[in-house]
Amino acid sequence: MKNSIILQQLSVEQLQELIGTTVKKSVEELQKELQSKKFTEELLTREETCKFLKINSSTLWAWQNKGKVKAYGIGARRYYKRSELLECLTLLKK
Repeated sequence: MKNSIILQQLSVEQLQELIGTTVKKSVEELQKELQSKKFTEELLTREETCKFLKINSSTLWAWQNKGKVKAYGIGARRYYKRSELLECLTLLKK
């Protein structure tokens, strides 16, 4: 019986502590993962977005005006989040 715990040898307090530390560790790992994704969100330029989606710039402009894709801007520059572009894709039924 590898990797097994015999509960008969544990007190209630020990079991609570074991569960608590395991849950706490899992939550901390999840928080680190979410924070790393938040700050490493890849931004694409218009040109990169067109290449990524294999479309031309007029199609990207039309999709942006229709609200199909979200754009973020600084001055005249526009950026698109790769993860949001992937979320915009829809599964087609056959």
